[in-house]
Formats: sequence, C-alpha cells, structure tokens
Amino acid sequence: MKENKLKAKDFITIGIFTALVFVVEFAYMMLGFIHPYVILSYAVAIPVLCAIPMMLFYTKVEKFGMITIMSVLIAIIMFVTGMGWIGAPLIIAAGVIADLIAKKGNYKSFKSTVLSHGVFCIWVGANYIPLVVTADDYKQDMIKGGFSEDYCNTLFNAVNGKTIALILLCCFIFGVVGAFIGKAVVRKHFEKAGIV
Repeated sequence: MKENKLKAKDFITIGIFTALVFVVEFAYMMLGFIHPYVILSYAVAIPVLCAIPMMLFYTKVEKFGMITIMSVLIAIIMFVTGMGWIGAPLIIAAGVIADLIAKKGNYKSFKSTVLSHGVFCIWVGANYIPLVVTADDYKQDMIKGGFSEDYCNTLFNAVNGKTIALILLCCFIFGVVGAFIGKAVVRKHFEKAGIV
C-alpha cells in the first residue's frame, strides 16, 4: 500500500522546484523594465519557460499536497517580492485544483499532467491582479518608483477588467503547450517515472 503522507524528501523536492520556478520567473520578469508589452508576455512566456522544471517536478509528485504546497510557497514569494496578498487566492486555488487533477490521474497520466499544469499556470495571472483591482494606487506607485507615465498608460490600457479573463486563458493555454515542450525535454524522466 502506497504511503500517502508527505515525508521530508517530499518537502525538499517541493522547495527545490519552487526555487527553480521562481528563478526562471524572476529572470523573465526583470525584462519587464524594457517595455510594458513584455509584462503582457508573462502570460505566454512564463508558463512555457517554467514548464521544464515543472515537468521534472511532476515526475517526482506521487502524493496529494505537493502541488498545493508549491502554490502556497509561490503566494508567499509573491508577497515578499512586493505583489501583496491580493493574488494569493488565485495562486492557491490554481494549485489545489491542479493537485486534484493530477491526483485523479494517479500522478501517472500524462493527460492529467497536461491539464494540471495548464490550471497550475493560472497562478501567473496573479501578477496582473493588482493592476486591475488596485489600478489607480498601483499606477501611482509605479510612477513614484521611476516608471514613465507613458509606460504606465500603455500597461494599464492593455491590462484591465476587460482583458484579465483573456490573460488568464493565455496562462492556461500556454501552460498546456509548455507541458508538451517540457515533456519533450525531460522525456527520459517521464519514462522512468512511468508517466504515460
């Protein structure tokens, strides 16, 4: 009978892969200083770029809770790096649902892994939530932080209540695309883990 309780090695695995995902995300996010449209591209690029470490992570996931805990850690990291708690519910909800989807496939179904990763990547959309929910304050903070008014106007014209659903959909779609790319890169690990 398989042990369902998370052990120390599982928490270490979660920590390592959360750090990898954060490093990839943070490196790409730094490019956002170049142009506001780079920030828009987060919804496309980050799910794809983070898919390689995430697909490696999925080969290690065998118990419910690992994906959920990763989402909680990401929410904490987002808070610490200045994004606040406003996106935390979205991040954690995406993690829990992704965990449930992966569990339904017994952590061995690639179809479930693809869908799980797509849902998980909705967490990337949390980067945009403050731009919608606290738009005026966030815009003023950006201007005070050194961003030009033109930069901010371009960004806030593109990210708003009318476009946020499309942005979240992009996070999901490119999370699915990223899963296929990630699997191709780490195919041997999928074979060893018995994920089909």
